[in-house]
Parts: sequence; C-alpha cells; structure tokens
Amino acid sequence: MIPARTRAAAVVGIAAILTLGACSSGQSEVGSGEVKKAHGKISLAYLQKQGDQEYFVGEAEGAEAKAAQLGVDLKVVNLGNDANKAISEVKSAIAQKVNGLIIVVPDPAVGPEVAQAARDAKIALLTSDDQICTTGPDPVKCPKGDLVPRVGFSGDQMGGEVGKRAAEEFKKSGWKAEDTRIISAWKQDVTVCSDRVKAAKEAFTAGAGAKVRNIDVATDNTPTGAQDKVAATVTAKRDVKHWIVWGCNDENVQGGVTALQNSGVSHQNIIGIGLGAYLACKDWAADKSSGMRAALFINGKDVGALAVQKMYDRLKNGTEFPAEAFAPTKMVDASNWRSAGLKCS
Repeated sequence: MIPARTRAAAVVGIAAILTLGACSSGQSEVGSGEVKKAHGKISLAYLQKQGDQEYFVGEAEGAEAKAAQLGVDLKVVNLGNDANKAISEVKSAIAQKVNGLIIVVPDPAVGPEVAQAARDAKIALLTSDDQICTTGPDPVKCPKGDLVPRVGFSGDQMGGEVGKRAAEEFKKSGWKAEDTRIISAWKQDVTVCSDRVKAAKEAFTAGAGAKVRNIDVATDNTPTGAQDKVAATVTAKRDVKHWIVWGCNDENVQGGVTALQNSGVSHQNIIGIGLGAYLACKDWAADKSSGMRAALFINGKDVGALAVQKMYDRLKNGTEFPAEAFAPTKMVDASNWRSAGLKCS
C-alpha cells in the first residue's frame, strides 16, 4: 500500500485516516449479513495474499500493533497467490470461532464464496486493499451495494499521482511522442489495479501536452511475471527509443524497468514511476543507476492498523463499516525517500 513526519504527526495522520473512513458512506455488512455480537476478548483473522511481499509484511505489522493496543487476539495468515488456500483458511478461521475476518484475496473470483461463508457463520467481513463482490466473481461488474466494505487506498488518487509525475518527467526529458511508448502493466482482473492504471493514463494525457501511444501488458503482478511479459513486448518494438513504465504496483514497474534495461535500453531512456516505493527504494539506497525515476509511497502499516480498528469498532461498538476508508500517499524519489519515512530493506 507516507509523508515524512514525527511520531506525534504520525498519530495525527492515523486519526485523520480514521476520521475520513468514518465519513465515508456505504452499505454496512454487505459481506456478512447479521453479525454476532462479540463478548469478551475479540478474535480476528487477517488473511493476506502475497504475505511475504514487503507492503503486506508492513500491513501485518500495523495490524498486529493495533491489535495489541486494543487487546484483540489476531492471527495473520499468508495465502500466497493460492485462491484455494483462501477458501480453506476462511473455513479454518470460522471453525476457530473468530469474531471477524479481514482478507486480501489472491483472486477476486473467490469473493462470493468468502462472503457466503462469513454470512452463514454470522461473522463480520472486511477486505483490505482489493475489492470483492458478494454476488459475482468480477468486482468491476459488481453493483456498488454488493461490494464488501474495504480499507486501503484510493485507486483513482494513486493512479492520478503516478500519471501526473510521469507527465512531468516526460516533459522534462524533451522526448518526442512518436518515438516514445508507455507500458501499463497490471493483473487485469484486479479491480483496484485497473482503477490505478486508468487514472494514470488520464492524468498523463492531461499533463503531458502530447499524445504518447500506450501498450497494455497483462501480468500476474509479480516482478518476474512483469519482466517476462515486458521483455516479450520490447522484443517486438525495437524501433522505440524511449519508454515510460507504470502499473498496479512496484513489482510491475520494477519488472518492466529490469526487462528494458536487460534488453539494452539505457536507464536514461526509461521513466519508471512505481507504486509502493518498497522496491524502487532499493536502487536508490544502493545509489544504482536505474530507470525508476519516482514512486508513490504507500504505507501498509497504516492500512493494517485501520482495518483492525474498523473491525474492532464494528464488533465492540456496533459502528457500521464505511463502504471504503482510505489512507494517504506521497510521491518520493532518490532525493527524498528517506526523509519521507520510507524504510527500505
């Protein structure tokens, strides 16, 4: 899934996130229907796709810290990219009589089954990061009232920031539109990814002052997956001199930038704008020449903490889930990523 700040400012930032979430409108308990009231200590399961990815590691840490603060029993489970494991872990959590489920699904197609299981067990259901639909496999085609409440980031806002920065870099570069191409790389059945890429395209078009042709590249949202797909794209486009790369996350952009550089494209002819910053910062920390010009810093810790807080409020106080609650973001680059509070490991 933040701006530089002191410890005191961080507290203010989290409070602002909570306030924003509380002001959101939307249907409560879409995914879980009637919810059993929690008596005594609250127990939650946080089921995450790609749980070893740096962003999700941070998300788990934020969730665990908030759970400890609130006195909540929390179990975090790494689902990897296994949709079948998502279903089995949901059933396992229900069997263990948790009061609430927070999930980042590996595949949105499992949404209806996850939601039905939670509804049958009368436990609260909340998604973080990615949306799921209670009535169909594709959140893009889902009526808003059938989307499970979500905590995360605004795809439109994030994508807009990426496209805006890409446009600024393009204008500074002096490149010609006719010998430049944009690579948009993302897992195309993930709603939030599509939202980010669409917004990036729109913001770039508005800010670039030129029409640059775009190439959509379908990936699995991993660095190696993106690298392989972009490598194949570049092989067929040897006449292109300059490349702009954006995507759903840092993985897509890092994979794309690596593929371009491996094919012989100089880093000076690449504008990569990451989303997450947890991979982009590795090149900057190593003072390595890279096509990764900037990245939008999203802090998973804030999302994990906010998700646990929202679930606690629902179970303890009966506060309805907002349809969506968002955390803030900040664009960083090699000059300011450390001062922004980004930790690179």
